[in-house]
This record gives sequence, structure tokens and C-alpha cells, in this order.
Amino acid sequence: MLRKKLALKTATALAAGLFALAGIGAAAAQDVIKLGSITTLEGPFATGGQDAYRAMEMALEEVDYTIDGKKIEWIRESSNAQADVALARARKLIEQDNVDIIVGPLSGAEGIALRDYSRTLEGKTIVNGSSGAADTTLRDASPNFFRFSTEGTQWMAGLGNHVYKDMNVEHVALVAADYAFPYAQAMGFMLEYCQAGGAVTKLWSPLNTTDFGSIIANIPEDAGAIVLIQGGTDALAFLTQYAEAGGDLPIIGGSITADQTLLSARGPHQRLMEGMLAAGPIADLNEDPMWVEWVAAYRKRFPDGFDSPSIHAFNYYTNTKAVLLALDEVDGDLSDGQKAFQEALAKVEFKNPMGANVRLDENRQAISDIFLTRIVNDGGTLRTEAFGKTEGVTQTMGMDREAFLALGAPSRDNPDCPPAN
Repeated sequence: MLRKKLALKTATALAAGLFALAGIGAAAAQDVIKLGSITTLEGPFATGGQDAYRAMEMALEEVDYTIDGKKIEWIRESSNAQADVALARARKLIEQDNVDIIVGPLSGAEGIALRDYSRTLEGKTIVNGSSGAADTTLRDASPNFFRFSTEGTQWMAGLGNHVYKDMNVEHVALVAADYAFPYAQAMGFMLEYCQAGGAVTKLWSPLNTTDFGSIIANIPEDAGAIVLIQGGTDALAFLTQYAEAGGDLPIIGGSITADQTLLSARGPHQRLMEGMLAAGPIADLNEDPMWVEWVAAYRKRFPDGFDSPSIHAFNYYTNTKAVLLALDEVDGDLSDGQKAFQEALAKVEFKNPMGANVRLDENRQAISDIFLTRIVNDGGTLRTEAFGKTEGVTQTMGMDREAFLALGAPSRDNPDCPPAN
């Protein structure tokens, strides 16, 4: 029913336009839905942030920036992947621009900051962009913060077991950025890997690290692989320096490591990326008709974009789509403190561009499918290819919620399974 209603938006928009031209618009101010957004256009994830906004444009253009005759006014903001900056931009959107809804942010610590901020707001809604820290929704969830993208822990479903049981790697070096999102990714990988019997040596680095010399020097000699949970320029710097140092251990990528933001970059790091395994919510090579159609639309709309949409584009599109579906369900009505809209948002179920079902749990966190991927050379272009799928991955990785919470929050020290010596 929702999709049928959205198909009528062009005609509705035309009628609304004629209405305004006739000068009959005394309630015009009420007929505008103000949508704010935050992504990172500065710092290590800037290229991913640019791609996120490409995908938001696609979602909004699909409804002609209109819901039931109400125009959507889109106000864009940018952060630099730092929580304090994202919070300041969110306050600007709410307090100065008076937006109704925010879609964002991109990075893990930013998400937790906006989750906390959302609790102070009445009659406003924040919907995640691409931020993947687990605790944004797992612990102390906010009633008006929603996430229709899966998060970092979920994205690693199946990978730990594959590395230990299928690759027979018993000890890995974990090279990861030292903040909330990599903590979630490390937990998702280590829950399976450590339980299977694997050992992990952790090597953390601050976000925005450019010199990985000391990290590379401390990779244990008996490590059978490197699990690299870095993204953007940090991942590029590590892979480039490891390749130049002659490193030859297999690389197991985090979900934002095996992404178009790195695959599209040229340099010595590409030698290490071909064959890299990873896991996450998308794969470039996927025969699902929805994905094929969406990628074709992306390439046509943004010929200067990536060869295939990035994980950030996918997540921002998915979250924006959910907002539009819920707005459509309530005919764009945001009155009564957005009560009806937020109730509709909590009930939205749809298929994301990968053709995977998306629905929310009681903490307003997505449950959806996760794919095991490998990077292949597809006619001279590096792309991710799915070779396994776990359907309907919950935030508790299929465990009872209380039992999962009892494991403790993911951190640089939790979980832990160091080598014996």
C-alpha cells in the first residue's frame, strides 16, 4: 500500500504546485517538512560522506521532494567524524533551522552523541545515517532515535567462524581504530572466532592515524592473518604502508574496509585487497533485481560517483527510505509531537536495495541480512562478491537479549582472547 501511495506522488506534487501558484496557500508554512541531515564531508570518511548524500538525493528525487502535497525542504550539514562536531551541527539544525527530522550521522561515536541529544528533544526525530556503534541502540536506547541500517556487530556475522573453521587461522592480529564502531566490529568477529578457539592480538590506533610503522612492527610473527577494521584514509594509509613493507599476510577486512571508498582508490594497497574477505550489509556483485536496478540508477544519476554505491550510500538511502515510507503512511502529518509519525516509523517494514527485508526490534534497531564477501578482480575493476549470507541478523547475534547484554559493552578490552604466550 505504501509503495502504491508513493507512486502517486508526482501527480500529488503537481497538484500542490498548481495550488501554490493560484495563491491559495495560507497554511504554506505547515505544508513544508524540514529534513535535516548530517554526514562527514571532512576528515577520514569524507568520500563516503559525499556518497551518502548522493544516495539521499536519489531517495528524495524518487518522491519529487514531496509527501502528500507537502514539500520536503532538505538542509545539509557536515561533520568531521568527531562527536562534538556532529552534536554542534545537530543543534544548529534543530535550534536555528527548525528541522523536523534529522538523518545522520555517519560515524560511530557521532551516533552515540546524537542518540543522547535526541532524548532532550520534544517532537523531533533522529534517524541514523550510517553510524554503526552497537550501544547507540543496544543500551540506553532513546525513544526518538531510529536505525534502519544494521550496525557494526551485526555486520561481522559469520566471518569469525569462517576465518577459524574454513581458513584454519588460529591467531589473528586485529588492527583497528580506537573508537566505538571498531569496538562493535571487533565484538561481532570475536564472539564467533574466540568461541571457536581462535586467539586475537589487538593493535589499536587513534582515528586519523597516518603513520602505521609501529603497528606494522608489532604484528606477531605467528599471526595467520590481519583483521583490519579501519576505513577511509586510515585504512588506505595502513594498507599502503603494509604493502610497501612487503607484508603478505591475508587481510580480513572490516565492513568499511572492503568498500568502494577504498576499492576505487589507486595505489599499492590494491595488491593486498584482491582476495580480501569481509562481511557486511552489501556486496557489489549481487544478482538480486532490486540491487541491479538500484546500482544502474546510481550510475546513471551520478556518472562521476563510485563504480558501485558505497556502504555509506546504501545506509543513508535505506534510512531515508524508511523516513519517506513512514511520512507517507501518516500523510506527512507531524503534529502532536510527531506521535503518529514515530509510531509509523517503528512499524515500517520494507526491502532495502540489496533485496533484504528490514524491520525494527523493540529498541528501534534494524534486523536484516548480512553477507560474507570477497574482493574479486572483475574485468580490471575490484569489486566485492557475496559468497555467503546470514538472514535476519539481530543486534544480539541470535542470542537472548539478557545473555547478550551480560557479555558487557564492546570496548578496546571486551571481548578478549589473547594468545597463550
